[in-house]
Amino acid sequence: MQISNRKTKVALLSICSNTVLIILKVMAGILSGSVSIISEAIHSSMDLVASLIAFMAVQKSSKPADRDHPYGHGKIENISGIVEGLLIFIAAGMIVFEAVKKILEPAEIEQAWIAIAVMATAAVINYFVSRTLYKVAKEEDSMALEADALHLKTDVYTSLGVGVGILLIKLTGFVVLDSIVAILVALLIVKEAWALCYNALEYLIDIRLSDEEEQEIRAVIEKIKNDYASQLMDYHKLKTRKSGNIRHIDFHITVDPTLSVKDAHEIVGCFKKELCERLKNTRVSVHIDPYTPLGDNREADDSDGDDNY
Repeated sequence: MQISNRKTKVALLSICSNTVLIILKVMAGILSGSVSIISEAIHSSMDLVASLIAFMAVQKSSKPADRDHPYGHGKIENISGIVEGLLIFIAAGMIVFEAVKKILEPAEIEQAWIAIAVMATAAVINYFVSRTLYKVAKEEDSMALEADALHLKTDVYTSLGVGVGILLIKLTGFVVLDSIVAILVALLIVKEAWALCYNALEYLIDIRLSDEEEQEIRAVIEKIKNDYASQLMDYHKLKTRKSGNIRHIDFHITVDPTLSVKDAHEIVGCFKKELCERLKNTRVSVHIDPYTPLGDNREADDSDGDDNY
């Protein structure tokens, strides 16, 4: 529950900051008539929706496993990442539409210094909030919070870009720069949306853990294999995946067929203890195969995947 509370608190922080920034950007956009600031208000509106989704996702994903969801609710965070990415695509389309309209019907920028001040304030606020979100996201391994942090990090760059664009308009009088900057903002957040959706989708289709994590897993298995060299012959069929912030590790071990159930259980317990200590939020499943000198110890009739050593 403590983890859930911490994640929920930073998700609420993001909701509050986005709400304040939307109000500031809408006011600045109305006063200045700048399409790039209006586009930023649209972007922040999508950020607010994303923050609300992240808030609900971290609450739901932190629920313990139950009868209907024996593997937990972790993938809710991955789904929220895809939804947040799709929202960014929608925001980008709206921004481009408004920018093209402004190119066809250009208008002077009013109250430029107020607009620049609002953009600078938005960049500073989002910088500190995104840093907080990233910190908690990494520590708690939360994709929903990481996606929300990515939203706000992009907002830092786009706010600075809009502010610089308005400054250049003030200095040069080239009004079309406002629409050009808005379109560049849209392209930047499209790139963000693609990366976000791609990463979230990978975990939904059960992509394996990273090479670094699998190397760490193999190192632990090899260590325990050496500790029980006379009883444990080999391991195979190593498979890994991730659901939300929970890592799932599944593999087979081949043991001396005369080994007692108690001793085999002790070996499996060592694997689970060592792996869970090395990689937090980990669930380990170990299947025991008896060693047969004249046969295939890797269960040739088991077609659940290639054998990995």
